Amino acid sequence: MNRIAVIQIRGIIGTNKKLIEILKMLRLYKKNSCSIISDKPNHIGMLNLIKDYVTWGELDKETFKLLLEKRGRIYGNKTLTPSYLKEKINLDLNGFVEDFINFKKELRDIPGLKQFFRLKPPLSGFERGGIKRPYSIGGALGYRRDAINGLIRRMV
Repeated sequence: MNRIAVIQIRGIIGTNKKLIEILKMLRLYKKNSCSIISDKPNHIGMLNLIKDYVTWGELDKETFKLLLEKRGRIYGNKTLTPSYLKEKINLDLNGFVEDFINFKKELRDIPGLKQFFRLKPPLSGFERGGIKRPYSIGGALGYRRDAINGLIRRMV
């Protein structure tokens, strides 16, 4: 099993209510928000339904650590700090990242952590094909395997 990073690329104005509900189930509330899920068959089915609004791929350890350091927020819009992690779950950042990637811990194990990440638009923009075309033909949407890590690094 792998961890999947999902990023909402397009807005939801004029979208079917079923698709909006799926986005909310995946904790994707606005454009450029990111959520981390596992690659269970029901999650993959949801991703295939909303493929025209999101992009996704396998998350690596370094990118997840960068996400937590730069974009991890606890309630009150406060930054997630190593001292907060040590106090609440008695693990340092590297230990938590290792346990998370190996499915020993979940984001919900950190009390007060928001389970989604707000990202900036990517530096140097999206791919030349635009945000309305699939990644497989040069656009920004759909499944992108390990290339999601480069996109997240440009958006942090």
